[in-house]
Amino acid sequence: MNVVPLQVTGAATLAVVLLALWAAKGGGARASVRAAVLRLDRIATGVAAILACLALAIALAAGLWQVFARFATETPSVWSEALVRTALIWMAYLGVALALRGGALVSIDVAQRLTSGALQRSVEAAALACSLSLMGIMFWFGWSMAQRVQFQEMAGLEVSMTWGYAAIPVGAVFAMIGALAHFLDRQHAELEYAA
Repeated sequence: MNVVPLQVTGAATLAVVLLALWAAKGGGARASVRAAVLRLDRIATGVAAILACLALAIALAAGLWQVFARFATETPSVWSEALVRTALIWMAYLGVALALRGGALVSIDVAQRLTSGALQRSVEAAALACSLSLMGIMFWFGWSMAQRVQFQEMAGLEVSMTWGYAAIPVGAVFAMIGALAHFLDRQHAELEYAA
C-alpha cells in the first residue's frame, strides 16, 4: 500500500488545523488571515452553490427529455441518462461544500452542547481535522482516478470519463474551504432547530 497520500494528507491537515487555531481569535495578522479565508469562502461557496444548482437543473432537463423521448416519441435518447448521472454526481460533490460550510455534514451536536471553552474548541478542531483528512484523501485519489480514465469515454455522451471523475477533486477543494471557514466563523443554526 502506498502511504504517501496518507502522510501528505496528514501533514497538510495538521498544518491547516494549527493555522486555523492560530487565526481563530485575535487581531492583527490573525484577523487578516481569518478575513482572507472568509472572503475566499464567500466566493467559493457562492460558486459551488451556483454550479450545484446548475447541475441539478441540467439533470432535471435531461431527465424530462428522457421521459418525453421514451414515451412520447418512442425513441429513447442515448445521451440523457449518462448526462443525468454525471450532473447528479457533480451536484452532490459540490453540495458537500455547502453542507460543511453550514455545519450540517459533520455536526457534533451532543459534544457541542455538553462542552465549553477549550474542550469545545478541541472537539471542533478534531471535527475540522477529520473533514480535512477525508477531503484530502478524496482529492488525492479523485485526481488520480480522473487522470487514469482520461482516455475512456462515457457511453452516450462520447466525452472523456475525466469529466465525471473530476467532480471528486473539485468538490473536495470547495469542501475544504467550506470546512475551514465554518471553523473560523461557526454558524450554529443547526442547534436551534434540534429537539
